[in-house]
Amino acid sequence: MIDRYRFAAAALIAIAALAAAPESLLAQTAGDLALPERVEFGSLDGKTTLVGYVFKPPLEPGARVPAVVMMHGRAGAYSTAAKGVYDASTLSQRHQFWGRLWAALGYIAVLVDGFGPRGYPQGFGRFTYDSRPAELDEVSIRPLDAYGALAYLRSRLDISTGRIGLQGWSNGGSATLASMAPDAPGLAEHTPDAGFRAALAFYPACGLKDHFVTTRYRSYAPLRVFVGTDDEEISPSGCRELLAHAGGDVRIHFYEGATHDFDDPGRKRQSIPANAEAARDVVQRARAFFARKLAGK
Repeated sequence: MIDRYRFAAAALIAIAALAAAPESLLAQTAGDLALPERVEFGSLDGKTTLVGYVFKPPLEPGARVPAVVMMHGRAGAYSTAAKGVYDASTLSQRHQFWGRLWAALGYIAVLVDGFGPRGYPQGFGRFTYDSRPAELDEVSIRPLDAYGALAYLRSRLDISTGRIGLQGWSNGGSATLASMAPDAPGLAEHTPDAGFRAALAFYPACGLKDHFVTTRYRSYAPLRVFVGTDDEEISPSGCRELLAHAGGDVRIHFYEGATHDFDDPGRKRQSIPANAEAARDVVQRARAFFARKLAGK
């Protein structure tokens, strides 16, 4: 089994290096090496019990705080070194990093494992898009998982229910785009006014099953998208085309020379200077964006 403390230490180093978080926040995180809590809740597909991993800051009794739903990419929620152990101790270092960062900043974050409960905990490799099962569709199914997580968070007494954001990476970024559209599956259960307050999508594939070929993409809440110009898995130009004239408060930011997974704290990705620069910048942008958009009741 992958050592939990190695993951925690990696996350702390990443927070210090990428986020330049205040010393008090780092100290708070350093004192909490506990694994995230494993929870279960229903997808709005009506048949799947999802697994979630909850990263939580220390809270005063009765406190209610904002929250973030996190959607993993095509590789799933877990490390490639999981070796068949799929639990809180083997979450990927990127998900560990972001979950612990949000918790250090006072949010409750839940990482949704949408692949494991459907029999694919190991995720999928590159160039497998056309062979992935229909029950993992990022436009018609995964938004139902996102809204299932939203409903779960709203059931908790420690959540400020009108202050919940959505964040996704790669295939989960595509699911984030689909989830923020006014016709998103599952949104009718909440209505746009009661949906996600804001969203972040990191290097999504923007084809979205050609759902927006005949209609302009629109987001019902503020949405920020981040893409590297040298992304080797998705089409930066495709995202530019989809979002250039998007409706609503939608902005896309391109990082020159950055690749796919540019925010992964691992040495492989961060050894690329453009990725390291992009990672530092995107953490600051993400922090500031959610601080503005998830403020207030």
